[in-house]
Amino acid sequence: MDIVILSRLQFAITALYHFLFVPLTLGLALILVIMETVYVMTGRTIWRDMTRFWGTLFGINFAMGVATGVTMEFQFGTNWAYYAHYVGDVFGAPLAIEGLMAFFLEATLVGLFFFGWNRLSKVAHLAVTALVAIGSQFSALWILIANAWMQFPIGAKFNPDTMRMEVTDFQAILFNPVAQAKFVHTVAAGYVTGSMFVLAISALYVMQKRFRPLALRSMTVAASFGLAAALCVVVLGDESGYTASENQKMKIAAIESMWDTEPAPASFTLIGIPDREGRKTDYAVKIPWVLGLITTRSVDKQVPGINGLVKLAEERVRNGLVAYDTLNRLRADRNNADLRRQLDAHVADLGYALLLKRYRPDIENATPDDIARAAFSTVPDVPVLFWAFRLMVGCGIWFILLFGTAFYFSATRKLDRYKTFLWAALLSLPLPWLAIELGWIVAEYGRQPWAIEGVLPTFLGVSGTDAHNVLFSLLGFTVFYSGLAVADAYLMVKYIRLGPDGTLGHSVAAPGAIDEAPARVARRGAMK
Repeated sequence: MDIVILSRLQFAITALYHFLFVPLTLGLALILVIMETVYVMTGRTIWRDMTRFWGTLFGINFAMGVATGVTMEFQFGTNWAYYAHYVGDVFGAPLAIEGLMAFFLEATLVGLFFFGWNRLSKVAHLAVTALVAIGSQFSALWILIANAWMQFPIGAKFNPDTMRMEVTDFQAILFNPVAQAKFVHTVAAGYVTGSMFVLAISALYVMQKRFRPLALRSMTVAASFGLAAALCVVVLGDESGYTASENQKMKIAAIESMWDTEPAPASFTLIGIPDREGRKTDYAVKIPWVLGLITTRSVDKQVPGINGLVKLAEERVRNGLVAYDTLNRLRADRNNADLRRQLDAHVADLGYALLLKRYRPDIENATPDDIARAAFSTVPDVPVLFWAFRLMVGCGIWFILLFGTAFYFSATRKLDRYKTFLWAALLSLPLPWLAIELGWIVAEYGRQPWAIEGVLPTFLGVSGTDAHNVLFSLLGFTVFYSGLAVADAYLMVKYIRLGPDGTLGHSVAAPGAIDEAPARVARRGAMK
């Protein structure tokens, strides 16, 4: 395991672990806004207690998200120094804005959320809760803008004088179509996660016959919000597939394990056994037209297969070699205008030439076999993407069915009637996290071998440190994060077991309890 593998493994572990907390933060934050809005509108204390109870679990999750997220940005300097040097001018701006605009807003106001119940008016506290939710959404937005640039690097240009990528159009980076599609899809997935969390824990309380008034109301909110979010995930996932088909054709072909280009419109492979070595898919069951309609939104445009894209990559490697040779000559004669014009004509493929450095240092002497190997290295791990995508889609279909059932039972006041449904809701608790992690595997692993699509190969972005240092830090992060996982599980289980009564320190909507709004009406009647 060399430094490249170790650096990738460390970043993958920290990123996937951190993303266990992000979607729940996104989902619970908005659910808290919904619950507190009902409290402000009705004055019923049970809705305030619901907000405070689920807010306690939100706070635990938020703290863990902060603790695991801070380390990720430092890795760009420690493990990915050349990446930070090469694209730092572009990549650093969204990360800096995320810290200034979103994280500080979120971190400051979350304290007011917990300690401002008796110090702020109802409306003011609701505004604080809404701003916490807005901060979490903004945080996701800026992170995904940075990530989207890695998938579709627009608004920047290679500068041969500084040997770096530099911003040319920040507006293009900000309104990157990949960023827009990824943001709405990721946020909607977070809403599903928050809804499933509330639905599952509430189902547990109903089966235990504890805190039924609070649990049933919470299930109603989760059912409605979760169904809308689950439907949005499907629709917005289609948009993500369309944008990927425009700028990451190899990823789409690998997800489908489609080696040869099919006549338009291409069929969707429902199931099969991908064979990367044999460049085929065994026992494939296909649905005609579906892939073509999703990725091209037409019946006459082709979806290119892997083999055709590899041939195109070979051409781009050769063209990139021209850019590489021109760049070397330009560095010796920086005032040569003809060389600059020639470089501009070929610089878009410079990254493809850099793929050859994986096989030989003197890439200007690359053989046809070297070029063929470099071109085929643009094919990601097809079986991993194929199955990860299908498991993710299967989870999405299940969420729609489950939340649809919950919404029907909520509308007909039967949420507590069917034990099978309650068990299904409880056992589905881990599935949103599984689906989200699979989605990130598809997005990030499917981009390989690129750190920046078509610009910088992943293996060139690592630091020049010793592999033993990365291995030591990897083991340290593993131990530290395992400890955080134990602490998070302990706190979550503790407060879930305590329930609203134990968490808030008073009885929550016990049978026969009088809500605040009806009590005011009764007092007014007595006064009259």
